[in-house]
Amino acid sequence: MKKIFVRTKNVKGFISLIYNLKNKPENISKIGLVFGEAGLGKTKTALYLAIQHDAIYIRATNSMTPKWLLEELAGELDEIPRFYTADIFRQCVNALKSKPQIIIVDEIDYLLADFRAIESLRDLHDETGVPIILVGMKLAKHKLKKHTHLFDRVSEVYRFDEFDFRDVKQIVTELSEVEIQDSAIRVIHQKATRFRQIVQIIDKLEKAASANALTSIDKTTAEEILNA
Repeated sequence: MKKIFVRTKNVKGFISLIYNLKNKPENISKIGLVFGEAGLGKTKTALYLAIQHDAIYIRATNSMTPKWLLEELAGELDEIPRFYTADIFRQCVNALKSKPQIIIVDEIDYLLADFRAIESLRDLHDETGVPIILVGMKLAKHKLKKHTHLFDRVSEVYRFDEFDFRDVKQIVTELSEVEIQDSAIRVIHQKATRFRQIVQIIDKLEKAASANALTSIDKTTAEEILNA
């Protein structure tokens, strides 16, 4: 399988969200939300775009406190976190004012149990003006709506959707090292609409093609391999 990053419609939507946040007027909030079902490539996209845009990527974890979150951020900013939460917060603010960077926080659903952590992100945004992107699961938008004082600051929202046939064809064509015909791609689309599933199927087809000296896979062959 080829090691390339496929720019699906979801990836392009994430890129558009970043562009829109970066280009908002100073008086407009620059907090964005990306959400959707598991397995659609949100995390891989966030990591890829963090590198492309020299952004800070933080993955929230279960029971993460505001101090823990700020310590993670300080570390990403090449700061040695101080002892008190307020001091760490000020470290982060000063570092971001000195070198503004986008902040991407993945798995924000973990932070919703203790909303003070997300409040800390809002305070960071207000102090520095840097774009902050929250990435979560399919209910993240619904959960954030319960906290209107923060949700009102979310100025850009993008939902990752399951892949349609064109997306699946793009992924298969760009990643597979064996030719997979359109008829076979339709079989793949019937069985998988999420990135992880599609990649697993491509891997299975490639291995079968290699074992059987196949240079192309049609619908019948794909069905035989995937139903075996």
